Amino acid sequence: MEPISEPTLAPPSALELDPAGMQLRPGLGLSRQIHAQIKARILQGQLSHGARLPTTRALAQALDVSRNSVLRAYEQLESEGLIEARMGAGSFVSALKTLSASETPVPLLQAGPAKPLPAPDPTPVELPETPLWQALQHYQPTATTVGQGRAFRHGLPALDLFPHALWSRLQARFWRRQARPDPDAALSYGDPAGLPRLRELIAAYLSHSRGLPCRPEQVLVTAGSQQAIAIAALALLSPGDRVGMESPGYRAAAAALGLGGARVLPVPLDEQGLRVGALRALGPVRLVYTTPSHQYPTGVVMSLQRRLELLAWARANDAYVLEDDYDGEYRFSGVPLAPMASLEAGQAGRTLYVGSFSKLLFPGLRLGYLVAPAHWLPTLARLRSVLDRQAAIADQAVLADFMAEGHFLRHVRRMRRAARERRDAFIEAWTQDLTPLHPRFQLPAVPAGLQVFLPLASRAEEQRLSQRAQAVGVEVGCLQQIGGLPTHSPQAGLVLGFATVPTADIRQAVRALADVWRGLL
Repeated sequence: MEPISEPTLAPPSALELDPAGMQLRPGLGLSRQIHAQIKARILQGQLSHGARLPTTRALAQALDVSRNSVLRAYEQLESEGLIEARMGAGSFVSALKTLSASETPVPLLQAGPAKPLPAPDPTPVELPETPLWQALQHYQPTATTVGQGRAFRHGLPALDLFPHALWSRLQARFWRRQARPDPDAALSYGDPAGLPRLRELIAAYLSHSRGLPCRPEQVLVTAGSQQAIAIAALALLSPGDRVGMESPGYRAAAAALGLGGARVLPVPLDEQGLRVGALRALGPVRLVYTTPSHQYPTGVVMSLQRRLELLAWARANDAYVLEDDYDGEYRFSGVPLAPMASLEAGQAGRTLYVGSFSKLLFPGLRLGYLVAPAHWLPTLARLRSVLDRQAAIADQAVLADFMAEGHFLRHVRRMRRAARERRDAFIEAWTQDLTPLHPRFQLPAVPAGLQVFLPLASRAEEQRLSQRAQAVGVEVGCLQQIGGLPTHSPQAGLVLGFATVPTADIRQAVRALADVWRGLL
């Protein structure tokens, strides 16, 4: 190595490289190692300001690596401001100011033997206890699940029936359109409220098929129902506001409702749905969240009389109802119930309506909608723009084509038939294999939805049954994990999804449960 002035880098042999471990990408891997070790010596003060580094050629020869590896390492160090190159003179350590936690300047150390990096501080840095932090304390995102059709995974539709080939053709057609020199190409930013054509089609679907008269100007396209709930909460609630929520209920909704510092209060249920009398007893409440068409997770359907009482309460108390039409399309007798929002009959909008395509198409699509009074939409769209700007235009355009060409309604009918068939197969197998084991294995009625709720006597029973089911590869949802905030309800039970399981596999899974649950209650 050519002579260099002091202070200088430690002998090249002190740079501990591992070329054997970089066989797949040796150049990039080696340059990262060189960069990291020189950077550590500079930050530790072992190379003081002005220390001259070896030339790239000399260091490459000493380490027996390519000069390009050293060049890349030096370029990265220079881009980070750790070294500076001087024309005709070489590369030198930059002037750095190192401060301690008390902001007292610490002089750089002289060059010397390499020292190990200091151990990390074992004391964790806690997030400040903001309203956001508090709202998320009792919420865990749904675990990522791989595959489809596993019994009895809840919250999923019949993914095996999704028309992949058709969706692929629509996507390919969209991208072919974008390849043309078209000034209206959809590759730039879009309307935060959603693609106008998609909003028109959603409004038409809700008006004609769901019995909810609305206009495109009332529809905000969201990233699924979860974002719609969060946007409604952020728009309507202030810190300290009180929110009523069904108990047991949807835990992710409880977290979203509390993002802005609102206090989420449990409202108990009965066989007709949310108890309006219990809601009145809470005193002032700004907003109430409900899933009237098919309550999650119990499956209770709110009666017409209870719906009218809830709307009357909202008008009398200057409050709002956030209606999540969870599984509303999956009704197995007659036509799906009209949303509660349709009962307002032109009165001042007190009901915001939330819907999603996750249970009709596939959850990974992440498209849903919020229906609100038209004069609210500009503000709601600005809020959506602040959060994540807009939904993916390609997905919106493909969904719009899927709906406009009639594929969506045909798919909904097919999904409804499949869900009914799988529900019937599930109930038949359960009645034969599990109901005889214990009276508490008697299933409630399942008039709608994609899952069934099995009430249990205690959380201990819930845990025992869940653990045994998991041991034989069957998924069941524990109410303790999915049913609202832990402080909301002492109830226990299991949620079993039947819609994602092919009919042929349902009997086998039920028998497996019967074998491991025998004698546990």
